[in-house]
Amino acid sequence: MPRDDTSPMIPEQRREQMLRALRKQQVLSVHQLMEMFDCSHMTIRRDIALLEETGQAYSVTGGVRIASQLHSEPSHQSKAVVELPQKQAMARCAANLLHPDMTVYLDAGTSTLEIVPYISALHGMTVVTNDFGVVAALADAIDVQVIHTGGLLDHPNRSCVGPLAAQTLRRLATDVAFMSTSSWDLKRGTTTPSAPKVEVKQAAMQAASRCVLLATSSKYGTFGTYRIAGLDQFDTIITDAALAPGAAEGIRTLGVELMLAE
Repeated sequence: MPRDDTSPMIPEQRREQMLRALRKQQVLSVHQLMEMFDCSHMTIRRDIALLEETGQAYSVTGGVRIASQLHSEPSHQSKAVVELPQKQAMARCAANLLHPDMTVYLDAGTSTLEIVPYISALHGMTVVTNDFGVVAALADAIDVQVIHTGGLLDHPNRSCVGPLAAQTLRRLATDVAFMSTSSWDLKRGTTTPSAPKVEVKQAAMQAASRCVLLATSSKYGTFGTYRIAGLDQFDTIITDAALAPGAAEGIRTLGVELMLAE
């Protein structure tokens, strides 16, 4: 319904009311917001862009979604069956960054796991990982050297975390680190609700000559309690083509290479 009062609403008031509505409904369409505030499509899109800049809300196809906090990460088993085509497309993009005789870090995650076949096809590869799924996938690849970090077992994610895993990584040097994340955005970077993961991920990035983030667009606009790295600390970000144009523009403004997997 259009507003029934005649007093003008300044942009800051409109955006604050927009956030209040989003906190209740989580997602609103541009059309709903145009009716709610009796204003133009361009005005609403401008408001959404400003909310994106402050990390409070994020554009989706035809509308806007409130930024949401991630309180726990899904298990490896649940992640393995979702967005598989997107993860496979992202892995094909990642394969373009590989060449023979590399030392590669594969972070724990179902997106990074999809890179394994491309590594196995190359000569002289060494893989460092904290992920037991990656180790299992490479068990029969006798031409690939595999180093597991060890450390504290994260049962749901089938990986190792904590200071022992980080200590192993600090003793190594890798050509490229393919990193995963459960949540990311321009303002907060990559985050996690799991404190033991932070030190391992940061050590893996510090050990690498090149850092690449693999993250589906569905995780964009969510955030966890613990910050890992700003997006500007990655050389390349690989995501799927559904990433909102505003987010893509913001990433490129940081000087980070963005690869959108079709």
